[in-house]
Amino acid sequence: MNGRERMALAMQGKAADRVPVMCQLAIGHYFLNTDIPPHKIWFTSEGFADALVQIQRRYRFDGILINMPGRPADALSHVVSLDENTDGQILTWDQYGTTFIPWDDNAQHTPPRTAQPDRADFAALDPDNLENLDDFMGYVWGVYHIPWIEGKRGKGPLREIPPYFLRTIDLVRAQVGDEISVHGEVFSPLTHFMELFGYENALMNFIIDPAKTHAILERLTESSVTWAVAQARHGVDAVLISSAFVGGPFLSPKMYREFVVPYEKKVVDAVKATGVPVYTHTCGSIGDRLEFMLESGTQGVDTLDPPPLGNTELAVAKPLIGDRVFIKGNMNAVELLEAATEEEIVAHAAERLRIGKPGGGYILSTACSVAPRMEPWKLEILTPLAEELGGY
Repeated sequence: MNGRERMALAMQGKAADRVPVMCQLAIGHYFLNTDIPPHKIWFTSEGFADALVQIQRRYRFDGILINMPGRPADALSHVVSLDENTDGQILTWDQYGTTFIPWDDNAQHTPPRTAQPDRADFAALDPDNLENLDDFMGYVWGVYHIPWIEGKRGKGPLREIPPYFLRTIDLVRAQVGDEISVHGEVFSPLTHFMELFGYENALMNFIIDPAKTHAILERLTESSVTWAVAQARHGVDAVLISSAFVGGPFLSPKMYREFVVPYEKKVVDAVKATGVPVYTHTCGSIGDRLEFMLESGTQGVDTLDPPPLGNTELAVAKPLIGDRVFIKGNMNAVELLEAATEEEIVAHAAERLRIGKPGGGYILSTACSVAPRMEPWKLEILTPLAEELGGY
């Protein structure tokens, strides 16, 4: 049985030949552990695709998550200078400002000094006229990780996907064929909202004007649906809804049900209509809202951070929701970073397998993203361990 088949059964809540293994990795981990320069990983479809496949092959993961859109073919032609120092790379763009890429962390963008604000003003924004979203570089960068969107038809919410957005999917599939499960990612409507206004202001807006917040979330959902459905129709094996900022203590369970569930449900329903599985990635403290998460209709729950990053124990989540959705994650990222011996890693992963394996529907994974400086040997252990202890 290959990784694609193994993942497909797990996402149906069934038992395969063994528990599949698939971790999401911080971009900095690709920077440090492949032979591809960071700026080419971040700003070219080819560089990112090659990095994804190199890491998958090294760790023998059953799946790959493509968590950035493809890039315009000539994106780097807009770079007028590329400098390096001990901290990272600095790209200066012809008209888009500068991007600093640390050697081990996500790129950070500084827009050019103009009169145009980086984020939207909630009081001034008209929910029925969101045509100026592209003018807020902080929003565009936060959602699509590039200073501009080339080839987009019209302003406002993304209603049609530029073809290059799908380029990384094609490049990855060309290398792995039908052997590996390839997943796409889309940011949730609430993440769009957070990036549009900035995190602190966005949270205040829920309280200041709930009705207007709902109206804006309704419009922003269009972008999430458009990108999710485009990936599903383009042949990914699953779509992950990245739904950060919705765990405690960012939002109460009541606010989660009001401001998150209805809009994620629209994304879930749209993906399900294509016949492609859809699941939800939420990091942090979600132990008090696991059942609420299922109200969106999602088919899987990803991360399940245990303490100290979250408050979810696999032994609690498995009997609570494991008969209705598949579960991915729960390996303690902090504990893995601190571990010094192979025995510690094996003991921790083996316990996850013991709890998650029965009945199928479990994917062995770190809870949230693998840290940039996680030693590769710790991840190289996981698939052989699943082969030894994760069989059905």
